Amino acid sequence: MPVPPAHTSASTPTRTFALAGAAILLSTFAIGCSDGGGGGGGDAGSSGGGHDAAAEAAQRTAPSGSVTDSSPFWVDPDSDAADQVAKWKRAGRGSDAALIERIAARPQAMWAPGDYPRPPISRAAAQATKANKTLVLVAYNIPHRDCGQHSAGGAHSADFYHQWIDAFAAGIGKAKAVVVLEPDAIGHIVSGCTPKQYEDERYALMSSAIDRLKRQPNTKVYVDAGNPAWIPDANKLVEPLRRAGIGKADGFSLNVSNFQTDQDSAAYGRRLSGLLGGAHFVVDTSRNGAGPYGDGQGDAWCNPPGRALGSAPTTRTGDALNDANLWVKRPGESDGTCRGGPAAGTWWADYALGLAKSSPAGD
Repeated sequence: MPVPPAHTSASTPTRTFALAGAAILLSTFAIGCSDGGGGGGGDAGSSGGGHDAAAEAAQRTAPSGSVTDSSPFWVDPDSDAADQVAKWKRAGRGSDAALIERIAARPQAMWAPGDYPRPPISRAAAQATKANKTLVLVAYNIPHRDCGQHSAGGAHSADFYHQWIDAFAAGIGKAKAVVVLEPDAIGHIVSGCTPKQYEDERYALMSSAIDRLKRQPNTKVYVDAGNPAWIPDANKLVEPLRRAGIGKADGFSLNVSNFQTDQDSAAYGRRLSGLLGGAHFVVDTSRNGAGPYGDGQGDAWCNPPGRALGSAPTTRTGDALNDANLWVKRPGESDGTCRGGPAAGTWWADYALGLAKSSPAGD
């Protein structure tokens, strides 16, 4: 299951905060959109009319081993991966540092931390705006999150969640942003993990979150829809996604923190899109370079061995419905205390090194 970053508490918050009322105003950059049925559409983070030929070529040939990435998305220069590169260079581990740079060089989603996410989001949004890039964010704080598993917790009440989302959105301001909304929240309803008494509240909170996030002028919102191996029958997702407000969002997200292949995810996305009247989607490709772990264990999603980095983030997917491939899960962060891993969301250098070593050179 998806996990929050290490600096995000996995336990239930016990206090609320007074929230500032005004969003930080950042320089405006338009995000283009093209109407699609159902869940909307458009190229997440793109300029609508497409890049010029030089920019397209640069994106296709984005170098690994460089902190500058030529996709439309922002690269965090202070990520755990970047810090690890610097540490290993100082320690004389140049070859290992070069491998981890394959992670540090790519844009990755920011999982909004803590009870009051506005300050860190504002800082990231300002940096992304200065670079004329799109910030990728994950909102992962729904009450009763993760069914008591590795990332249990979330907002302690519906009122707190409303305040948290308001702070999250205010932090974005006018920056260009893509938000993946509540990984697993719908899948856990469909799979029967979330208790029935919480379902109506969850749908209402997600719908309200979409409304709040879409008040930001350059923000795209994708409601998480799990992955094809979890809920093979896409029909089961249609009504839950509609109740959660998919019609007001820009589409849905797939494969967050999972390992399904690009091909399987895209095929599933097209199938679900057809059931939703043409909704667009994004796919997490961060760790799917070797596909899913094939031992059949129930925890195959949790720090599986032998996995590899997936294809680089891009809006050039070759599929009109697939707005972007993103690195939503941050490669190298643990899925939880399984297979020798540290706590969920903690940077795990050895696992990150394994992902990079298993990836083809240049990916």
